[in-house]
Amino acid sequence: MKKIFIHCTALSVLITGNTIQAQSVSLPTSQPNTPPEMEQTLTNEINAAIDRALDWLAERQREEGTWSNRQHPALTALPAWTFIRSDHPKRDVIVTNAVQALLDNVQPDGGIYREVAGRRGGGLSNYNTAIAMTTLHSLGDPDLTEIILNARTFVSQGQLTGDDIYHGGFGYDVRSQEPYADLMNTLQVLEAMRYTADLEEERPAGETRATVDWQAAEAFVSRLQNPEEAGEEHAGGFIYNPAESKAGQEQQEDDTVVFRSYGSMTYAGLLALIYAGVDRNDPRVRSAFDWASRHWTLEENPGMGAQGYFFFVNVLTRALNAYGAEWIPQQERDQMLNWRREAALRLVREQRIEAETGHGYWRNEDGRFWENDPVLVTAYSILALQTIAVEQAQ
Repeated sequence: MKKIFIHCTALSVLITGNTIQAQSVSLPTSQPNTPPEMEQTLTNEINAAIDRALDWLAERQREEGTWSNRQHPALTALPAWTFIRSDHPKRDVIVTNAVQALLDNVQPDGGIYREVAGRRGGGLSNYNTAIAMTTLHSLGDPDLTEIILNARTFVSQGQLTGDDIYHGGFGYDVRSQEPYADLMNTLQVLEAMRYTADLEEERPAGETRATVDWQAAEAFVSRLQNPEEAGEEHAGGFIYNPAESKAGQEQQEDDTVVFRSYGSMTYAGLLALIYAGVDRNDPRVRSAFDWASRHWTLEENPGMGAQGYFFFVNVLTRALNAYGAEWIPQQERDQMLNWRREAALRLVREQRIEAETGHGYWRNEDGRFWENDPVLVTAYSILALQTIAVEQAQ
């Protein structure tokens, strides 16, 4: 199997009413364009933490190739992706079994999911398909081209086109009659469609190419960014969907209600704008980075505490890597933080090591967003460390 390390080039916006304004914090002209060198001891610790975690995941893969909850192929695709990006000694057999497990979930409509009765969003067909097709594509295996192309067609059909606040976004389920979209599902689809776009050149003549209305997607994502009127605490940050912030809401002095910005969705919004092709210097992108700088911490998911913490760290590394920022300005402390180093130190420190095996994993005691599943958060953490390690090595 061909090993492919995937990362995004930096592309790169605050909406105030109907106008766009630049924000105060920007990358200093003195900021290096290349990653700062990381001390060799930390590089060694990163690689050791990844190896321990891959060993831990390897022991927990079922015979049929799955991990975690069989109802959701994404929970197999994410750990599989960590092995695809590795040189683990059992990589090939683990990946082969995982790929077969993903293929067992391919549906006649092209989606990669399972029907799950009795839950909102059913089998989370958009979410599962997007992550599964991204993982499959990372193998570079031409035998998977048709399956990935069918998956592209499937998820592209889930973009909402109604005349409402959800226009341009993606929700849980392509087939849902409910007008609903959120930033999490939209990010996963935009990422998958960008990563797999090259395969459209392989689509048979006469077949309709699958695509996204990128302008509508950009508008939907922008709708989730808090404007200047939201106040300094929230301006530039992002919320979950147009009618909800998972961080709740607050009433301002003039009685207006503001949905609270929070960390994981702000980095998700930044990354989604980049995938939508928004320029790096667009005020919406810059103000999202401004919010991230003002609220910089790795002690928690800003605005959410422990909830969704490991997804937060994962999307933080992906977003900042794609944005091309190597330093986080800290105005109050008059310093610049090397975010790669800070994130690596935090993840290495948070890894739990089994005394009997020496293998390592991560777990969130707060179970919201499935994060009490150690397989999921271990995959999030490995992928974050791999993003740091791969870019550092280049």
